[in-house]
Parts: sequence; structure tokens; C-alpha cells
Amino acid sequence: MPENKNINKTLFLLIIISTLVRAFISGFIELGNDEVYYWTYALYPDLSHFDHPPMVGFIIQLFTLDLFFQNEFFLRLGSIVFGAINTLLIFQIGKKIKNPITGLYAAFLYTGSIYCFVITGIFILPDTPQILFWLLSIYFLINSLPDKNLTKKSCTFLIMSGVSIGFALLSKYTSIFLCLGAFIYILFDNSKWLKTKSLYLSVLISLILFIPVIWWNVENNFISFTFQSERVDISKSGLRLDYFATEFLGQFFYNNPVNFIIIIISIIAIIKKKEFIDKSYLKLLLFLSLPLIITFLCFSFFRRTLPHWTGPAYLSLILIASVYLSEIYVKKAKKILFPIPVQFSIYFLLIVLILGISQIKYGIFNIKKNDISLDLYGWQQLSDKFSVIVKNDFKKNLIKPDAAIISHRWFPAANIDYYVAQPLNIKLFAIGSLEKIHKYAWINIKRGNLQKGMDAYFITSGRDYKDPNDIYADYFEMIEIADTIPIFRSNKKIMNMFVFRMKNLKKLPINELEEKN
Repeated sequence: MPENKNINKTLFLLIIISTLVRAFISGFIELGNDEVYYWTYALYPDLSHFDHPPMVGFIIQLFTLDLFFQNEFFLRLGSIVFGAINTLLIFQIGKKIKNPITGLYAAFLYTGSIYCFVITGIFILPDTPQILFWLLSIYFLINSLPDKNLTKKSCTFLIMSGVSIGFALLSKYTSIFLCLGAFIYILFDNSKWLKTKSLYLSVLISLILFIPVIWWNVENNFISFTFQSERVDISKSGLRLDYFATEFLGQFFYNNPVNFIIIIISIIAIIKKKEFIDKSYLKLLLFLSLPLIITFLCFSFFRRTLPHWTGPAYLSLILIASVYLSEIYVKKAKKILFPIPVQFSIYFLLIVLILGISQIKYGIFNIKKNDISLDLYGWQQLSDKFSVIVKNDFKKNLIKPDAAIISHRWFPAANIDYYVAQPLNIKLFAIGSLEKIHKYAWINIKRGNLQKGMDAYFITSGRDYKDPNDIYADYFEMIEIADTIPIFRSNKKIMNMFVFRMKNLKKLPINELEEKN
């Protein structure tokens, strides 16, 4: 086994290089649909929000100094910093479970994961803080629950897990699976904990930390819990094998196919009763992972699910796979700091990064339909060109000076809000059902709601075209096309953005939120 000094040096280099790469990418590409939406969590902070708990908004506030810095890099800075911390955390967990080389392999596989490196390590999403607190919870639980002697140190770690699980719950609702996994483990492997005050104190701390979300839901008719439950309601749909295939293949890709294959091989080794990991650690890691994965795979037979929902569960499986790799490469005394499977994992990540960024910025692939890279491109062009239209309209009295921008759905509302409305000091409102506009039902109220007689712009993309005459004809006296904005990438026009003027609001839209309250 290599000296700890070499392992620590390799880990240090991995953290530094990966952090620099993520920092560069974060400032190089525009924000995606979800990211600009979570920017509104920081813009209008609350105890909770329509679709998620509040933590991601707090993280954005923290790293932007309460939105003093608002460019892409600072909005994503929490992801960059947490990504570095997480790499160190998973190393420490691997070291605890087996040895330092296991920790190093875990750090490499974590870095190779598309979910960990990109989705939570570059993009700013609720998963960003969730992964940090999920890993902290694993660390505290690994250092407490397997202890049959229930030492004072283990009790302290268990109490600390209550804090980390509480913060994980404030990040994303799926963190409830941490509680479930810990409870199953206690029930079947170390029921002595049921007789300790530490366990109940830990649970109490988590509940206290989660009270703001409960309180917000009480004040808002449990609207967030209702929304999330409807997303996984299987009573109104038939069997959908295509949804299951999308979920399974999504998990395969998001967690890196190389990582996924190593995980499967290590699980097969466990089934064959090969002993390469302490049984108590193995049970705990499996209980913290499999329930979440199995639950959403089952849901995916009936409802459309998103593969990143199960992302946190793969952290435990990465640790198991890392123990398996360390067992192989230590025993065979091979060149073990950077073994071939780990190399392939990192190489796959690099290929995805190069192709993904090249597609976003330069459109190297001629994708005719559903080019999702365009979700992160063209918004700054729209902002620059729209500002010219607004100045000309004001100059020619074609629209009232206090005109707003109206959107029909939470995206592109948030994209237009961040890139267009805010720089021009124009208010953006969303008109539509609560299911479509989400937090904008609350934002509308914060911004004073629409007033009769107002004028407004409506902006729609050729990729997701909505004719405002079909949506808002009953609200405005006149709707007319103002201009068409071409968006270019690598000197090629890739889409048009259509700008409409909507004049004299004659009917106020019903705010579904105010009706519910």
C-alpha cells in the first residue's frame, strides 16, 4: 500500500484541479432553467417554497453576499466550494470504512460522477446542499450506529447526525430516506440504540430544524407537500416501460457508466458472499442507498421521474465499490494510486465535459430537435438585443414607460427575469395556474401584482413558442408583434425569440394563491 503521504498528496491535487475546472466552467456557461429559478429563492427568501425547502436559496444568499454579486460564477460558488468539501468528506468516510486508499478511490469515483461533479458541483440546485449534508450524515452515522458498545463518542456522533439530517431535509425532501435507512439499520442490526436518549435527541433536533418548512406549509395549505406527492402519484396512470427505461438509463449515465459497472460488480461480489467490507458498514450503506433507488425505479413504471432524484443514494454505493477496488488492487500490489477502472471513470467525465461545453458554446453537433444545450445559451444575447427594442419603444411612445414583462410559466419566466428584466429594472410577472408558475404566484404579490391599464411585453422562443393571443387575448386590449430577435451560435442562427407588445390590461388575472388563502 502506498504511503499515506502520497495518498494525501494525490487527494490534494484532485481537489485543487477539480475545483479549478468546476470554477472555470461555472463562469463560462449561462445559467440553466432550474438555476435561475432557484435564484428567485435568494431574491425572495422564505421559510420554504412551493416546490422545495429553502436551503438552496440560503446558500445562494451566503455565497453572493445576499446577491451583492449576481453573475453566474457567484451564484454557483456554493456548488464549487461544497464540491471540494464533499471530495474530502467521502475520502474520510472511505478511510474510516477500510483504509486511506479506499478513501482515495472514493474521491476519484465521486469526481467521476456526472451527478456529483456537474449537477451538484457546478450547477446550483437543491441537490448541492443536500449532497453536503447527506455525506455528513453518512460520516456521523458510520461513526455511531455500528458501535455495539454505544460509547460516549458514538452517542455524540449520532446526535450530530440529527443536525446534518435536519439540514439535509431543509435542502430536499428525499433526505427523509436518510431517516428511513438509519431506522432500518437500528431495527435489524443494533436495536440497543432504541434504548438511548441520544437517538431521540437526534430525531428531535432534525424535527426542530425542519419546523420552518412545516410551518410554511401550514400557512399555505400544505401546498408544497401536495405538489410533491402528486409528482409521484401512480393511481392515475398505466404501466409505462418507457419511463422506467429513461429513469434506469438516466441513473446509468448520471452516475457515470464506469462507476455504475464497478458498483454492479461489487454488489455481485457481495451476493457471492465475498468478504471485503465490514458487515455492519455494508448493511448501513445499503440501507442508506437501496430504498431510495428502488422507490423511484418503482415509481418510474407509472410516472415520469428524474434520474438525479436518486443521486444521493449512489454515494453509499460509490463507497462500497471503492472498498471492493481497494481489496483487489492492494492484494495484487498493482499500481494502485490511479488504477485503470478509476482512470476510465475520470476519462469518461472529461469526454462528457468537453463535448457538453463544446455543444453549449459552439453547437458542434447539428441537433435538429430538442437540443437541450440551448437551455443554457442565448439569454445574454436576448438581453442585449431586447434592451435596444425597449429604448426605441420608449422613445417612440410605443409602450408605457412602466411596462412590465409577462411570462406564462416558471421557465422561461426565471430566465427572462434574471437575464432581461432585472438588468433593465423591469418587473416580471407570471400569469398562469399555480402548477405552471410555481413561486411566481408569491413573487407576483411581492411585486405589487399587475394593475389595470398596464402595458407589458411577452417574450417567447421559437423552441417553445406560445402565441400570447391564445393566452392573454382576454386580458389586453391589443397584442402586437414588436420584433424578432435572432440568436446566433458560431455565426449560425439557431433560433428566434419573438417579442410582443401587449397594451392596456383591462382584466386582472386571478391569483390562485390568494384564492386558496
